[in-house]
Amino acid sequence: MGITNTFDNDSKEIIRPQDAITAINGFPEVVISVFSQKFNDLLLNTVEVNQIGEMTCGRKIPIYKFIYGGKEIGFYHTLLGGSASGALLEEVIAKGGKKILFFGSCGSLDKEITAGHLIIPAEAYRDEGTSYHYAPASDYIKIYSAEKLSQIFNLLKVPYIKARTWTTDSFYRETQKNAEARKNDGCKVVEMECASIMAVGQFRGVDVYQFLYAADCLDESIWNKRILGNVPNTMRERLLKIALETAIRL
Repeated sequence: MGITNTFDNDSKEIIRPQDAITAINGFPEVVISVFSQKFNDLLLNTVEVNQIGEMTCGRKIPIYKFIYGGKEIGFYHTLLGGSASGALLEEVIAKGGKKILFFGSCGSLDKEITAGHLIIPAEAYRDEGTSYHYAPASDYIKIYSAEKLSQIFNLLKVPYIKARTWTTDSFYRETQKNAEARKNDGCKVVEMECASIMAVGQFRGVDVYQFLYAADCLDESIWNKRILGNVPNTMRERLLKIALETAIRL
């Protein structure tokens, strides 16, 4: 059996999420998850939160609940990479999460298309490992939640594009040849989690949403760091506001 053909829906899971995770009464149906410590800190300074639990994945990761727009919303700071973010998503689902909204940065493979727009992934190229344990082998995973997220962005008048994304496990092995192949295949951005978290959500029957903002750029003669790791405060506040307004409409 090839390494990408590891999806097994015929035999039982040895460790089921509910065996290791205890559901939390009153857990928010809608949950926001961020990859950035700076976005984490901004949200904690923007709304009044109550810690309702925690996860342990090498370190303790608090789970919070807060009220925004009259609705209860959960929140946690996830880890980078498909395997880690997928495992934490499993725990959040087991605790009671039903609609999880992720947002974070990506690298642009088409600087003209992504300029001034957020990106809603419509399909994710599965250049990682986690998704192959949750869905049959294929090059791309289709993101069924993209249409609803697009409708919300239209309502909020948020500029965006729907696009293919390249999910890779290896940030430092995004080679020129592979980048060109993905661009030629229609991918507009590259990131590290989308295919994994979408596969987890679809397998578990929950709604996972994601939007991205282009931080660095791979669509130049040399890599351009741009705002990677240094997002302006006004932009960070705007992105968080979009996430909050989106969450209450899911």
